[in-house]
Amino acid sequence: MTEPSGETAPEAVAPAEDLGEAPGAPASDDRPGEAEEPGTGKGPDAHEQSGAAEEPGTGKGPDAHEQSGAAEGAGAGDEAGAAEEARSTEEARAVDEPGSGDESGSSDEPGSGEESGSAEQTATGGEAGSADEAGTEAGGVEGDAAELSDAQAELAAQRELRARIEARKAEKSGPVAGGTKLSGTAADLLAAVRAVEGGTASGSTFYEAPEPAPRRPAAETAPPMTVRPPAPERPAAPAPGATAAVREVLAQGGAPEALAGQVAAALGEGAAAALREDPWQLLAVSGVRPEQADGFARALLGPACGPGDPRRAVALTAWLLERAALQGHTALEIQAVRAGLAGHAVPDPEQAVETAVSEGAVLVFQEEETAEESEEESSEEQEQEQEPAAPVLIGLDRYALAEESLADGLARLVRTAKADAWEGSELERAAGAHGLVLHTGGEASRTEPVALAAAARERGLRTLVAVHADGGRRAAGAEAVTVAALLSGAAGPGRDEDGAFALDLLVVLDAPQLDVETGAMLVESLPDGCRLVLSGDPEVLGAPGAGRVFADVLAARVCPRVASRVPDPGPLGELVSGIGVGELNQVEAPGKEIVIVPVRDAGEAVHRTVQLVADSVPRAIGVPSEQTQVVTVGHGGSAGTRALNAALKQRLNPGPGRFGGYDPGDRVAYAPAPGRTVTGTVLGADAEGLRLRCGDEEVLVPKERVESVLRHGWALTAHQAAGTRWPAVVVVLPGDAAGGLSRPWVYTAFGRAERHLSVVHGVDQALARAVAEGVVPERTTRLRPLLEGLLAADEE
Repeated sequence: MTEPSGETAPEAVAPAEDLGEAPGAPASDDRPGEAEEPGTGKGPDAHEQSGAAEEPGTGKGPDAHEQSGAAEGAGAGDEAGAAEEARSTEEARAVDEPGSGDESGSSDEPGSGEESGSAEQTATGGEAGSADEAGTEAGGVEGDAAELSDAQAELAAQRELRARIEARKAEKSGPVAGGTKLSGTAADLLAAVRAVEGGTASGSTFYEAPEPAPRRPAAETAPPMTVRPPAPERPAAPAPGATAAVREVLAQGGAPEALAGQVAAALGEGAAAALREDPWQLLAVSGVRPEQADGFARALLGPACGPGDPRRAVALTAWLLERAALQGHTALEIQAVRAGLAGHAVPDPEQAVETAVSEGAVLVFQEEETAEESEEESSEEQEQEQEPAAPVLIGLDRYALAEESLADGLARLVRTAKADAWEGSELERAAGAHGLVLHTGGEASRTEPVALAAAARERGLRTLVAVHADGGRRAAGAEAVTVAALLSGAAGPGRDEDGAFALDLLVVLDAPQLDVETGAMLVESLPDGCRLVLSGDPEVLGAPGAGRVFADVLAARVCPRVASRVPDPGPLGELVSGIGVGELNQVEAPGKEIVIVPVRDAGEAVHRTVQLVADSVPRAIGVPSEQTQVVTVGHGGSAGTRALNAALKQRLNPGPGRFGGYDPGDRVAYAPAPGRTVTGTVLGADAEGLRLRCGDEEVLVPKERVESVLRHGWALTAHQAAGTRWPAVVVVLPGDAAGGLSRPWVYTAFGRAERHLSVVHGVDQALARAVAEGVVPERTTRLRPLLEGLLAADEE
């Protein structure tokens, strides 16, 4: 089963769920446990308050609804002439009886704003009787007991009026010759209606037609207001009956009945029938492997089941692509898909791919060469030396559409921005002249795009800074929001009628953490003419989801790129900067900013980690346990996050785990969406679920989701920690982590520390080798050629 964490795209092979990290070169042989002097550095900054206060939305009350309904009237569908004739013949009644002068009746009557038929049904029977009784009792002081009540009079008037209208409609064989008694404005209006109906004039003849709405209004027309956060949307729970039916099918096939809820959620309505018809759809559930699905299919289908079954081929093809997406790929070369199918005993992989394509389960792509590439060689050279054609790619439609939408949106921003001559830094000048700008640099360089945003606000532009994680908001300013909160509407500006943000400039920090689907949603939400600045460190681990948006846009070279020259300060900055260029340097750390703790095995690594967090770092460095984060290579193994969290809980917050394995005071990692991790603390539990404190907000995790989205969070993987920094970080590198180490993983893990870094080191020379070699698994994506093709066409 899938680990309930925010990390969905490990950069390493399957055995390592996260890329290995290694300490930068230590500068001291002392161990934190032996240091007696408290650190002299300043304590961590207090967390800033959350974003600006949100204004409650407004809406029309029921009175407005009733008034608009009453205006439509019970006779809304009748001809104007019939209505006027009925009005003239009932003139005396209209004066004396309430409601009879309006076709809709009284607005106080339930349903009076509806059509005549529904109004009649609503007003008759017991409801009318009770209304009559109430009316006669209320009016008994002023009127005779035998006299009709207001409600009865109104009802009678409506019935008579409807009878006249129906009779008139039955007799009508041509245009109604009504309105002869009208004069002035009423007569003019009736003539206008008849002219439009007869086709002799258009509606615009009688009024000034409004200007048509633009396709995407400019940003300045959108209301610059902060929206109230919508109520959190909970995934719709499958109906009990559907879950029970799925549980029955699973039991027949020998699969765990506990999967019933996940199957019903993944396959939707009719999940039981779909699963019985195609047992391999069980692969749509996270954590189910092909051999398990094969066993389930054999139990249900018997002899009719075989490795060459077309249903199996389609399901396995989609499963391979979903697994590739977890490793960051938005598509795979067709040869890789065929090899994967062959590895699962599919007899004819080529035919299996064709079947999956014909069934619409996957899409096929082959990017065309740009014009520049085709003109580089003459026709004679092409005949002499044939270069291999672009590879054929296979992908899932969700990622294909996201990449194409993202490319279109970025190209739109490039085309629609108006160049202005801004004065200031290199980044400010580039942002003024272009709609899309890239900014690269380390942690210290984050001040540059933040300063750009401040300068843009001074120019009167509506500007916003967005970050990847809540922890990154502290250095980005009080008005910064997370990308997730911006897209959900929980923070940030309002949207116009087309769904575009009321922004002139959006600055996105931690841009390498943007996956392709998030990037597409973000860019689609920007209006024409808006400027977008993507800022980040290209050396850190890539996005936890599918795609590599920042790297692809950098490689496409379709917009200005501004490289920061601001160095990261101190011994930690020197260490991390060296790792970025492939050097694991010896760094002087007089204040014990960097400490290496050598260990022999995983058991000792866990023991030393607990000692560091609970005792040594608080005593010698002055950073409490609550502000110290453990980062390790993966979830599994004898020193992975599971083992470390169990040991840290036992030391820091022991308890029986009475709330689904959690106790008040436990540190947790909450994954509200795949690829996004929020750290928090358990407050308690009630009938609705588990309550957490995440930053300044209180979060409720429904009890049915606790197992899938929550885990203890004293120890995280580097992917989960990306985008957030802590005063002290303990990086754990047990011996079995050597195969998962890479330069980006080491760079990311070591860069999470602000004041102190301890490295529990058990990988010998594997650390220095990983930093020097810098080997990173490549992701197969389509964004770069799509962008180059779109913007190259504009230049021609």
